Amino acid sequence: MGLYNCRTLYLEKDVLLEDYLEDCVDVPRFLSYCRKCSNFGRIWSCPEFDFDPMEVWRKYQQLKIIALKIIVPEEMREKEFDQEGKSRVITTLLDDYKKEFDEYILEEEKKTPRSMGLSGGSCLICSPAPCSRQEGKPCRHPDKMRHSIESLGGDVSLTVSRYLGEKLEWIRDGHLPSHFMLVGGILR
Repeated sequence: MGLYNCRTLYLEKDVLLEDYLEDCVDVPRFLSYCRKCSNFGRIWSCPEFDFDPMEVWRKYQQLKIIALKIIVPEEMREKEFDQEGKSRVITTLLDDYKKEFDEYILEEEKKTPRSMGLSGGSCLICSPAPCSRQEGKPCRHPDKMRHSIESLGGDVSLTVSRYLGEKLEWIRDGHLPSHFMLVGGILR
């Protein structure tokens, strides 16, 4: 049992990048979603980039998809959360698991020379301090900061269903889902 009595499970799947690009990557579509996010242009791991995300994908042959499934206990799912409560859960529960997940990604990346890790969502390394991008300065931790699948145009929901046989779930009507998932990987 982890934080908040949540159980966790790592799921992994190797896929040929050629297949993944055809199945799950649509940079213009996901860039349009990113433009609506408060992190757009404010965090180094998020668009808008000074490079073409397709150039990143094309450098590699395979993607090892890595997901952390965080299974929410029933007693937490039975509670109803208001907007503030939902924000608190996401901040205290998911952010802690995200830090653990991103450390795991960096460790996996070290095992394969010339690979590149993909984090589970937006960067939190400097949090609660603001990202240095907001000050027009370079990333404080380029050795740790990684882009996410979605920031490079990948469809995480489709990735999870097609390659891991799972579904993403969301907070609905103030209730937590049966699980949350953090999804990243290793390009190699």
